[in-house]
Amino acid sequence: QVQLVESGGGLVQAGGSLRLSCAASGSILSINAMGWYRQAPGKQRELVALITSGGTTNYTDSVKGRSTISRDNAKNTVFLQMNSLNPEDTGVYYCHADGISKWPIRYYEVWGQGTLVTVSS
Repeated sequence: QVQLVESGGGLVQAGGSLRLSCAASGSILSINAMGWYRQAPGKQRELVALITSGGTTNYTDSVKGRSTISRDNAKNTVFLQMNSLNPEDTGVYYCHADGISKWPIRYYEVWGQGTLVTVSS
C-alpha cells in the first residue's frame, strides 16, 4: 500500500508565497508522475502542476511563471513552490502519484488527504 502525506498549506496574504510538500511512503517499487491538483470552493478539481520521473514538468496556465514543481526521487517527495499568490489560488491542494508497488507488484494510483491554501486579499 502506498500513502501520500501533504504539508505546507496555510493562510497567506495576496502576493505571498507558499511551499507545499508531499511525501510518498509504503510499498513503493517505482513512482511515475507526481502532481498537484487543487479544488476551489464550488469548483471541480483541476491539475496545477505535474512532474514525471524524468523531470518533465507541466503547469496549468494560471500558475505558469510563478510556480515551480520539483521532486526528490531519493526521498519520494514532490514540492510545489508558489509565488505571487492571489485569492484565485485558494483551495484544497491534493497530491497525486502513480507507479508500481512492491508487494504485490501492481500498478497503483493514490491521492493525499489534501492541504488547505487560503489567500487573503
